Amino acid sequence: MALSRNEHAVDVCENCAPLDDDGRRVEQPRKKALTNRVRRIEGQVGGVLNMIENDRYCVDILTQISAIKSALDGVSIQILSSHANGCVRRAVQEDGGEDAIDELLQVVRRMMR
Repeated sequence: MALSRNEHAVDVCENCAPLDDDGRRVEQPRKKALTNRVRRIEGQVGGVLNMIENDRYCVDILTQISAIKSALDGVSIQILSSHANGCVRRAVQEDGGEDAIDELLQVVRRMMR
């Protein structure tokens, strides 16, 4: 699902500040939609497990795995977009954002593998 430029401005993560030594917390915009998407993906993974257990045709299983990967990529892009438009933008405005930009680039590199 593609979002318009105006929707991106609204869908930004909030409260990106460190909370404690264990890391950071973020209020995800569209949390309900994200959790629904991940639950659907969870169901797809269960379906693949059933396909394997039921000796389904290899190509059918691989097709479902490809669909799961695409769905996960969609969730990743949505979260990455809200992070860039929220946390990273805020860091750049407040202090130049060098650390936040470096972190963002590391995440993008990992996602591209």
